[in-house]
Amino acid sequence: MVDMKPSAIREIFKSLTDPSIIAFAAGNPAPESFPKEDFAALSADIFANNAVAALQYSITEGYPALREQVASRLKNKFGIGGANDATIIVSGGQQGLELACKVMCNEGDAVICENPSFIGALNAYRSNGARTIGVPLCGDGIDLDILEDTLKREKRAKLLYVIPSFQNPAGLTMSLEKRRAVYALALKYNIMILEDNPYGELRFAGEDIPTIKSMDTEGIVIYCGSFSKILSAGMRIGFVCAPNAVLQKMVVAKQVEDVHTNIFFQMLCSKFIAERDLDAHIDNIRELYRTKCALMLDSFEKYVPESVKYTRPEGGLFVWCTLPGNIALDDFVKAAMAKKLAVVPGTAFNCDTSAPSDSFRITYSTPSPEQIVRGVQIIGEIVK
Repeated sequence: MVDMKPSAIREIFKSLTDPSIIAFAAGNPAPESFPKEDFAALSADIFANNAVAALQYSITEGYPALREQVASRLKNKFGIGGANDATIIVSGGQQGLELACKVMCNEGDAVICENPSFIGALNAYRSNGARTIGVPLCGDGIDLDILEDTLKREKRAKLLYVIPSFQNPAGLTMSLEKRRAVYALALKYNIMILEDNPYGELRFAGEDIPTIKSMDTEGIVIYCGSFSKILSAGMRIGFVCAPNAVLQKMVVAKQVEDVHTNIFFQMLCSKFIAERDLDAHIDNIRELYRTKCALMLDSFEKYVPESVKYTRPEGGLFVWCTLPGNIALDDFVKAAMAKKLAVVPGTAFNCDTSAPSDSFRITYSTPSPEQIVRGVQIIGEIVK
């Protein structure tokens, strides 16, 4: 969060370690979603029977068995991956986003993003010398008229970065019609789409919507996914499915960055897919978040004035809240921290780092049910 004030950064990260603070700020998966017992048994088997492979250097593209499993699952379950596509394993979805910018953008090129957008992606693009150009969100995704105007104006735009499902930070989902329209605009203006989908399997309400990558007949979509929200964030196992020509350049860049993703955790992830029921495990996580999100939204209805507007996500981890105009965001965030509640100010997610915001992001994934209720009560108390 390079564009936030250092004091704000310190206070937010402190919330992750101070047990007295209700951490509505973290983007972490729920601790109870980790399959700890399965991991213990599978890890013991790896070290008993395949320890050398788990402890040795490996190939940059990823553990072959896991690459094959991921590619097969993407194709069979989500219709992702054409004849000219390939799949590699990366160190969390974050590395996939960074590598895509590194191979597609030169200094001064532009990445067009939803505004607000994921701070980790924005910082990755900025660190590679790219400009982040924001396009506002509507209730069903990015504003198409402003997007087309931006594509016309920005002659050095090289990537269009979107999070279509349960967007971070807004929690919104792009409609099917809008996904098709975004793809059509990318074709028209000759720009690659970078589709980030770390939350797509965490739908707990509504109907599934096809990914943009599943519509990609022309080879213009780079698709980033992750096991961080469905197995373990600390494993740092992500994946990229993209046209092979783009992917080969990403492999070269990855060799420089980290040689390969942690091979033991790749093997553990592969073994879990092969010997456990990943889909059943994900179903359990969906039910967990369905319950927690419902509790948070019910608490908002009970304790928070109607002047505060908030999204009602159908999946993912986040609720995006907007304050009435008479309440300054900085004052609200400080008041919340004084009451032991940590939220993330919306300014952290702006493409324009100098732009103001009257919104903040909260999560229901990590807090306990009691903390969810109390945290929302604190929001209501401050606003009142």
